[in-house]
Amino acid sequence: MPKRTTDFREDLLGDLADPQEAASYLNAALEDSEEMFLVALRDVAEARQMAKVAESAGVARESVYRMLTATGNPTYSSLIGILRAVGLKIFIQADVSAQAPAPPK
Repeated sequence: MPKRTTDFREDLLGDLADPQEAASYLNAALEDSEEMFLVALRDVAEARQMAKVAESAGVARESVYRMLTATGNPTYSSLIGILRAVGLKIFIQADVSAQAPAPPK
């Protein structure tokens, strides 16, 4: 008898509807690369219905699809608009692994 499984993509999009899951997913993608971050943000936007996200961000749906590809290049304002539309925001954190420059003498 064949094993019944669920579609991975459906499960992923269902999980990404939760803001905490979406934040973790995006942070992991950002650790990988900027390109993966954009692709992951597209997944999060699709989980929240792309048309609604685009409307809330004030960007055409087709433009959001184009921006959120591995080769996309969204403007800062578009990126912030999309993040706000999916209930997320950016914050800056010190990179403790980076060596701090020596203070001037």
